[in-house]
Amino acid sequence: MQHAGGPPLPPPGRRAVPGRAGAARQAANEPPTVPLGLRLLQGGLPPVGADCAVDAATAHEPGLGSPVSEPMAPVPPAHPPVPAAAPAPQGAVPAASVPPPASQLPPPPSPEVTGHIRLPSGAPVAMPSAPPPTETADATATTLAVLLIGPAGAGKTSVAKYWAERRRVPTAHISLDDVREWVRAGFADPQSGWNDNSEAQYRLARRTCGFAARNFLANGISCILDDAVFPDRPVIGLGGWKRHVGPGLLPVVLLPGLEIVLERNAQRSGNRRLSDEEVASIHGRMAGWYGSGLPIIDNSQLDVPATAQVLDEVLGRAIASPPQW
Repeated sequence: MQHAGGPPLPPPGRRAVPGRAGAARQAANEPPTVPLGLRLLQGGLPPVGADCAVDAATAHEPGLGSPVSEPMAPVPPAHPPVPAAAPAPQGAVPAASVPPPASQLPPPPSPEVTGHIRLPSGAPVAMPSAPPPTETADATATTLAVLLIGPAGAGKTSVAKYWAERRRVPTAHISLDDVREWVRAGFADPQSGWNDNSEAQYRLARRTCGFAARNFLANGISCILDDAVFPDRPVIGLGGWKRHVGPGLLPVVLLPGLEIVLERNAQRSGNRRLSDEEVASIHGRMAGWYGSGLPIIDNSQLDVPATAQVLDEVLGRAIASPPQW
């Protein structure tokens, strides 16, 4: 049956497939159908209710051949493809593990102006080297370790401070009494008598002073120590100082008369002031240094500056000929 409005209707159950002429007319009036996948890549979304199936014009009809349609332009990808890295040759080091050249490294941090300073450890002090016979030793410009021995009231602390402050080389004064009084609770007061606690604290103070002297001397600083060392206890007295400081320690005895010692002791205060009986006993024991070979200074008629000057002279002779003790 022929209809005036166009080609005959298709049989029931089949859609009309336009021919070449009808496809041309339909292309002139309607835009080409773009598949859903391409529309999503191009950023477009199908309207609600639109047919998302493939248009019948692109379906294959048996006996009619493949439909003719215009080719679609390729859609560029959202991100350009990254080329695959070529495999590294066998035995090659990855580029990430290869350090940059020295010219590209950041400059090293500048050293700190202040910080931890390594100090030489204190070793036992050796005997001072004797000057040539034609020269005289200058005790004021030599790094020395001096032990000033004397009874209470002999003026050891005053002379040691004055001597240390006026030398031409750095010098430290290490007082045994000051170190011993670091102990606060449980301090063994000499006025209460001699016991095991006072003995232990004296030994501990001597060892601490000896370590301090070695550290000062190892760093170029002279030191002078003062202690009431008894000649009748060589193991605890000079023997202990020799073990703590070293054989280069120069002992000098400061021993004024008993009247001078008693007068100076009366001017002291606190636990450093002893009874007259104890002062007399200590002074009598100190007399045993006569004939020991150690240099002895009787400062009964000397003030502090004059005693310090005599001490320099005695030390100059001790440097040239160290005493055997």
